[in-house]
Amino acid sequence: MPMYLVQASYTAEGAKGLLKDGGTKRRAALQQMTEKAGGKLHGFYFAFGDTDVYLIAEYPDQASAAAVCLQVGASGAARVKTTVLITPEEVDAAVKKPVAYRAPGA
Repeated sequence: MPMYLVQASYTAEGAKGLLKDGGTKRRAALQQMTEKAGGKLHGFYFAFGDTDVYLIAEYPDQASAAAVCLQVGASGAARVKTTVLITPEEVDAAVKKPVAYRAPGA
């Protein structure tokens, strides 16, 4: 299954909810949501800085990953950024694929 890095930044309302419920309840909620979408949560971390939460999860397809991220974003509690992760083996396969490319101006 494809792996994703999801970065979330809490809004003021989201931060209030976190203060009320705590970190482990937030992780449990995201784990349950991920599993219901057919995925698996591999890591969930809070952080200092511009990004409040980093999570690594796998989902069966991009539509499932998008559904989870859209629900979180639509809640208004957090802004979400999602990155598709690529394994070293996928990079190996990519570098072996022939691609016709011409650089601009070449």
